[in-house]
Amino acid sequence: MASQGQQPQPQIQPCRYKTGKTLGAGSYSVVKECVHIDTGRYYAAKVINKRLMAGREHMVRNEIAVLKRVSMGHQNILTLVDYFETMNNLYLVTDLALGGELFDRICRKGSYYESDAADLIRATLSAVAYLHDHGIVHRDLKPENLLFRTPEDNADLLIADFGLSRIMDEEQFHVLTTTCGTPGYMAPEIFKKSGHGKPVDVWAIGVISYFLLCGYTPFDRDSNLEEMQAILVADYSFTPMEYWRGVSLTARQFIKKCLTIDPTKRMTAHEALSHPWIAGPESGRGEEDLLPTVKKNFNARRTLHKAIDTVRAINQLRAGGMGMMDGALSKQPSRVNDQVENSKPKDEGDVHADGQMDVDMKDADSGAMDPRGNGMGQSEAQIEEQKRRINATQQGLWENRGNAQAA
Repeated sequence: MASQGQQPQPQIQPCRYKTGKTLGAGSYSVVKECVHIDTGRYYAAKVINKRLMAGREHMVRNEIAVLKRVSMGHQNILTLVDYFETMNNLYLVTDLALGGELFDRICRKGSYYESDAADLIRATLSAVAYLHDHGIVHRDLKPENLLFRTPEDNADLLIADFGLSRIMDEEQFHVLTTTCGTPGYMAPEIFKKSGHGKPVDVWAIGVISYFLLCGYTPFDRDSNLEEMQAILVADYSFTPMEYWRGVSLTARQFIKKCLTIDPTKRMTAHEALSHPWIAGPESGRGEEDLLPTVKKNFNARRTLHKAIDTVRAINQLRAGGMGMMDGALSKQPSRVNDQVENSKPKDEGDVHADGQMDVDMKDADSGAMDPRGNGMGQSEAQIEEQKRRINATQQGLWENRGNAQAA
C-alpha cells in the first residue's frame, strides 16, 4: 500500500502487438507491420519517437483526435484501430494497406484510361467530403498519401497520414494560418498566410487530377520558390498539347474549377462530386490509353529532378570547399553515426513478446552528414573526382564516400 502523499506508480501492461518489417520512415517516426498477439490480425503501427517530437506532441494528439472522429465512418479513410504510449514512444495502430501507393498501382496496370482517373478522384473526393462534413481539413493530400487496402483490382482507395489534419471548430475559428503541406500541392492561400480551411483540400484534388492525367504536376518547376510563385498566380497550362490530346475538355474544366485562386470561388468537395467529369457518363471522357504518356512523363521528370539535385549538390560542394581555410574542419571526427544512433527510439519499456522493439530512424536527421561529405576542406581535385563519380553512377551523391575520403 502506497504511503500518504506518494504518487501511485503507473501500471505496466504487456504489449498486445509484435512488430515486424519496416514499411516506411519519416523524420520522427517509422511505420512497421505489426500483428495482434491474441487475434493474429495484421495492422500497421506508426511508432513516434517522443524525444524527436519534443515540443510538438500536440501534433500526434491532434492526429489521434482526427482519426478517432472519422475512423470506421467511411470506406475510403484509414481506420485507427488502437493507440497507446510507452516511456519513449507513441504508437498509432491502423489498417494495414497492402495494395501500395496510388501511382505505383497505376504503373503496374496494363492500361489506364481517363475514366480510371475519374474513378480514383471520385473515391478520394467522397472521403474528403466526409472529412469536411465532420469539421476536418486534411491539408496534405497527395498521391503518396492515397493507399489501396489490398492488392485486388477492386480494392478500396484509402486516404492516409492525418499528421497535418486539423479539426476546425466553427464556433471558435474559421481559418488556419500555419504554412504546411507538400509544396507542389499547397493552395495559394497557404503561402499567403491569409488564412485557410477546407478549400485547400479541393485545390490539392485539382493538382492530383492533373497529375493522374499526364504524369506531372501543374506547377512543376526547378525549385520550391519557382513552384510557389507559379501557384500564387495559378500559372499552369494543359501543355504540351500531345500529352493532353486524349484528355476530355470536361476533365480540364474540372481541374480549372479546383485550381481557382480565390478559395471562396473554388468548388467545395460536394460540388466537385457533382461535376460532370465525376458524376457524368463515361462516354464524355477520353478513350485513349494514358498509361504510356503518364509513365514516360513521370520517369522523365524524376530523372530531371535528380539531375538538378546533383548539380545543386556539386555547387554546395564547391561552395563548401571555397569557404574553408587550410581545411580546418576536414580533420574533425564525423558525428553522423552518433546523430543517427541518438535519433532511434529507446527500447526500455517498449518490449514485445519477443523481447525486442527495433525502430530504425533511417532519415531522422537530413543534416547528419560528416564535414568532408559536405565538401568542407576538400581540394578541387577531390571535388572533381566526386563530380565524375556522380555523373558516372547517377546513383546518389554519397556512394563510395569512404573510398573518396581515404584518398
